[in-house]
Amino acid sequence: MGSGEVVILWNLHDFSCMKTVTTYEVLEGVCAIHSGPLLSSCLSSCKQKSGKKSGLPAICFITVGERGVVRIWNSEGAVCLFEQKSSDVTPSSDGDESKRGFTAAVLLPSDKGLLCVTADQEFLLYSPVKVPEGTLEFVLSKRLVGYNDEIVDMKFLGDEEQFLAVATNIEQVRVYDVASMSCSYVLAGHTGIVLCLDTCVSSCGRTLIVTGSKDNTVRLWESESRCCLGLGIGHMGSIGAIAFSKKRKDFFVSGSSDRTLKVWNLDGLPDNGEKPINLKAKAGVAAHDKDINSVAVAPNDSLVCSGSQDRTACVWRLPDLVPVVVLKGHKRGVWSVEFSPVDQCVITASGDKTIKIWAISDGSCLKTFEGHTTSVLRASFLTRGTQFVSCGADGLLKLWMVKTDECIATYDQHENKVYALAVGKNTEMLATGSSDAVINLWYDCTASDKEEAFRREEEGVLKNQELENAVLDADFTKAIQVAFELRKPHKLYECFSQVWRKRKNEKQIEKSLQTLGKEELKLLFEYVREWNTKPKLCHVAHFVLSKVFSILNPIEITEIKGIDEVLEGLLSYSQRHFSRMDRHVTSTFLVNYTLTGMSVIEPETDTRVMDDRSLMHSVGDDENGTLIQELEDEEQKQTSQGLKEKAVSKKRKSKKSKDGVNKKVKGSSL
Repeated sequence: MGSGEVVILWNLHDFSCMKTVTTYEVLEGVCAIHSGPLLSSCLSSCKQKSGKKSGLPAICFITVGERGVVRIWNSEGAVCLFEQKSSDVTPSSDGDESKRGFTAAVLLPSDKGLLCVTADQEFLLYSPVKVPEGTLEFVLSKRLVGYNDEIVDMKFLGDEEQFLAVATNIEQVRVYDVASMSCSYVLAGHTGIVLCLDTCVSSCGRTLIVTGSKDNTVRLWESESRCCLGLGIGHMGSIGAIAFSKKRKDFFVSGSSDRTLKVWNLDGLPDNGEKPINLKAKAGVAAHDKDINSVAVAPNDSLVCSGSQDRTACVWRLPDLVPVVVLKGHKRGVWSVEFSPVDQCVITASGDKTIKIWAISDGSCLKTFEGHTTSVLRASFLTRGTQFVSCGADGLLKLWMVKTDECIATYDQHENKVYALAVGKNTEMLATGSSDAVINLWYDCTASDKEEAFRREEEGVLKNQELENAVLDADFTKAIQVAFELRKPHKLYECFSQVWRKRKNEKQIEKSLQTLGKEELKLLFEYVREWNTKPKLCHVAHFVLSKVFSILNPIEITEIKGIDEVLEGLLSYSQRHFSRMDRHVTSTFLVNYTLTGMSVIEPETDTRVMDDRSLMHSVGDDENGTLIQELEDEEQKQTSQGLKEKAVSKKRKSKKSKDGVNKKVKGSSL
């Protein structure tokens, strides 16, 4: 294989040349055909038809090269068994031979097809098909585009909007299947880069595509036949904007860098499209002082609006292009215009980073939207004119509410300028294309989000009821698990609090704590840390901690990620609580001493003093010890008698005072 346009078969045993096959084409890829049920059966019939035989073993192989066609050869007799009738490689208009034909090919196993690579980074997948005559045919089943270059415009195509027509920085228009995002077919015919396009389904049911190019022409295409129906010549500059009529679908409007606006008639279109007709312009006007960037037709086909680099947008009455109003206010060129689907207003996007909504009646600016950091390149209405979406040179896609002047969402999925924006009128699906060669599809998830929120709310109600039932049944194991699932620390605290107060069902608490994972344990420690910050809740917090520490190994606790910070917070507050408890205990000694001094309560007998005295008596060996003991007993009797006399005098006080004292004593005992 090589520039000599030949294929050489070699014997691997002695490295001798077995056969030389001349292909008359610069080859880029050769694939040997192995035995397969479909290929073998088809090729066997082809071999019989060729009729040439030799003593060498017959080898079949596939060649691809500069011609861009697939050919199958039989080494026996150097016969071409199959050749494609036409090339599926996108033709290039710049005359660069390096961009023609295939650069590589590989045969997929099990008769799954042939994968070919083109010079312009496309992957063509061919599937083998056996035709009724018994011969073989390769059908293009999928075209994958490896690189789109800059995407300048795109529109959804078809009744179901299942296709997407894309204009990139080339002379062809690529039509993608939205479901698989594979390129279904290519529309070739322009000799300059395609700058704009629009699509519609005509009144007779034909799916049409209109394109404007740098070659100063417009072309009308039919999607089903994939052929050019009409050619419009008349502009003296590049066509940068084009739009179909919205209601009757019997004309389209184009705007050019020659600053003119033209209306083209669609009457007399051929049925077969074998030869394109010359489209006629039924109206034209010098519309602006600079290039026209965008045009839009009103929903009732009565008006057309054009936006230009001269910083203005103009509204014209159809079909004669009579001026209606000029929209002045932007400080830079107007890149996009569109009519509202319900109101008598126009939305414009400009290079001054703003979006404006204008009244058609008097040309006044109704609203100005600011939020983009650079030029706004596209803006289009959504949801019956209540919202609109915009994209710009900052690579952002923004969703706005018209009524509140608020940007409710911003999406950053592109790395460069977003030139193209397509809105599905039936499906409310969005497509954006950027100079980073990326196409993004966007779906309206409002309904699904509401359904998901309703489902979560319904599940939450059932879980809450399950939690309440578990608490009523004193099934704290289940209650704690459900509280963790619902992330309800207050309910969790109530469960732990009930067990702590009643000192029952502690085994259920231990059982539920044993089932917790590391993430849930960390969450529990965070809850306990929060409870521990409040004096009223700290008792339950320490009760839970005691249960956790009694169940888990300290090493397991330290292995929990981020537990150090949580334990540090627990430790600081626990130290405060223990210090406060020590102060309270010390204060009780003072209260007891004060009440005893006031003779409100009887002094408690100090057992330690009694033990010391008995010890002194036991070790006394003389009579002085006995005498001292007797004197102390007598002194104690006198003291008790004095206390009884004072108690009798206390009884003479009023009943109210007595009740108050009793209450104080009762309170102190608690």
